[in-house]
Amino acid sequence: MDATGLVLGRAASLIAKRLLNGESIVIVNAEKSVVTGSRRQIIEHYTEARARGSVRTGPHFPRYADRIFRRTVRGMLPHLKTGGKVAYQRLVVYMGVPEEFKSAPLESLDGAKARPALRPPTTLADVTVLLGART
Repeated sequence: MDATGLVLGRAASLIAKRLLNGESIVIVNAEKSVVTGSRRQIIEHYTEARARGSVRTGPHFPRYADRIFRRTVRGMLPHLKTGGKVAYQRLVVYMGVPEEFKSAPLESLDGAKARPALRPPTTLADVTVLLGART
């Protein structure tokens, strides 16, 4: 499944539902998914989440786009229960497109596409650069 141009939260909820139904899902281009809202609020939200807690005790919030996407899907799953854990293990997220999936047909979620806006959308790649990820 290709995450290019998909709204992060909408895609995560649809993917979580499909995972709970027993599908195995591979997401590519996670860094090209869109986070909605004003740029200032998005940056505030992710920097606060990253700074919360301590290095030793957590909570540990990811810095890279593929891990942020995966954690967002985890938030939509009952990941502390057995069914949610099993469903979460069926999810694989990549930044970019790995060699093994270059020739495979990529599916997209129509219900999660970002609408055209006047200002350019904030992508997960923008957020990860601000969080200090090395790309």
